[in-house]
Amino acid sequence: MSPTPAFDQRGAFVAELREYDPADPHEAMMRDRFVAFVENHPNAFERTLTVGHVTASTWIVDPSRARALLTHHRKLRRWMQLGGHVDGDVDVRRAALREACEESGLRSLRFASDAIYDVDVHAIPARGAEPAHDHYDVRFALEADPAEPLLMSSESNDLAWVPFESLARYGVDESVLRLARKTASLGG
Repeated sequence: MSPTPAFDQRGAFVAELREYDPADPHEAMMRDRFVAFVENHPNAFERTLTVGHVTASTWIVDPSRARALLTHHRKLRRWMQLGGHVDGDVDVRRAALREACEESGLRSLRFASDAIYDVDVHAIPARGAEPAHDHYDVRFALEADPAEPLLMSSESNDLAWVPFESLARYGVDESVLRLARKTASLGG
């Protein structure tokens, strides 16, 4: 059996996005925008696409589902979930897991659910020669052992296991609060 061609993986991803059940009308609008973007841009997974590109991130929770691992992003200067560019990898789950491992050093990571957990489209400001663009972020829920040592990457100022009731004090944006609200759907 030969490996699935990238075109088929892309088509399967679009089909999965179409089937994804958004949490609210705003997320539904972002899902529809995400589908159209991937359908209209064969190079949607490459960061060289200057209007925007697909990214993959993770909502990492502890086994009790009471805390999430957040990073204080060095460039964006805010607390958020871990993730980043897929760099051409159409297997967005693999890219999300790779980013989570690279940014946290955690090896106990496992998917809390196989399904897409969240989708988000957000603007990234211009920086130097890089123009402003959009990130089409697909998000997956992972679980990890909070006792495992963290290893911060150069992309972060800090990493922290944040109790859900403290998220507002960390100044997280609405999309991170949406991730937290969905946590009950993961079970425990």
